[in-house]
Amino acid sequence: MEAGMFEIDGQQIGPGEAKTISLSLARLYDYTELTMPIRVIRGKTNGPTIFVSAAIHGDEIIGSEIVRRLLVDRRLKQMRGTLVAIPIVNVFGYNSRSRYLPDRRDLNRCFPGSPTGSLTSRIAHIFFESVIKKCDFGIDLHSGAIHRNNLPQIRANLDNPKTKDLAMAFGAPVVLNSPLRDGSLREAAEDAGVSVLVFEGGEALRYDERVIRSGLQGVLTVMSHVGMVTGFDSRFSSIASFLAKSSYWVRASQSGSLRNWKKLGARVEEGDRLGTISDALGKNKVHVKAPRAGIIIGRSMIPLVNRGDALFHIATFEDAETVYEYLEQFDEAYFEGDG
Repeated sequence: MEAGMFEIDGQQIGPGEAKTISLSLARLYDYTELTMPIRVIRGKTNGPTIFVSAAIHGDEIIGSEIVRRLLVDRRLKQMRGTLVAIPIVNVFGYNSRSRYLPDRRDLNRCFPGSPTGSLTSRIAHIFFESVIKKCDFGIDLHSGAIHRNNLPQIRANLDNPKTKDLAMAFGAPVVLNSPLRDGSLREAAEDAGVSVLVFEGGEALRYDERVIRSGLQGVLTVMSHVGMVTGFDSRFSSIASFLAKSSYWVRASQSGSLRNWKKLGARVEEGDRLGTISDALGKNKVHVKAPRAGIIIGRSMIPLVNRGDALFHIATFEDAETVYEYLEQFDEAYFEGDG
């Protein structure tokens, strides 16, 4: 972006300035005004404009903590370009600890939104027009849904060369080529010429220090990759990403109680036992097995399952053994020190 004034909701921020903006969204039936908190930080010199957003799903709070730590990072003092940070997009869901908005719609299926549509559609429209379209690229931070835990990973449209370059620069251990979904922020942004990465890690309504640190480091690494910031801890110099060939879910073949045998990030071979499902009397045991080799990148955290429930998300790689060895180094890097 060229030097000059950057504007959101009628408020202007010049080079070298920072400002907090409360973007008006709606008024509740009890007259409470709902606003979206936005922090804009501009470097003194020209550079790209990036948005970093979190809590589009209101219960996915781990991204909000990543944004909080990003905003106090010392490297931003010498930043080039413009950072637009949105720690809580879905303020309705965040306050009620819910994925959805009051009309029970998923905000990430309503983009680019409409000024005359449902409550969710209107908020999508405000956010998209006020923030997303004014940026060059962005990173949207997510976690697993309720009772589901994800290994740190990037999901992106890798058919777009610019997006693929940013995805591989992030430094998450796993990168998935994820098709664009109708109504998603990624789809609407790409249609507007804005590349977006989705970072996934951890689970809803929980903090995970490894995920928080890796997400923060990934955002800063992307900003470094495009020339916005400099200065990195040597612990993370060897962080690499592995592109998954594909991924699949293993589902419950019967209802009952699940006992897990494999942890998140485990390497599995075809036929390996992932868990065992049995009824409340301890009978009718069924072993859950991996149909193909790979790495567990997501799993259900609740032991009570119904037939058909998604239990284990497994990604396949050209060399799963190398990925597994790297994941051990990844854990060591992100659990060192106080962060």
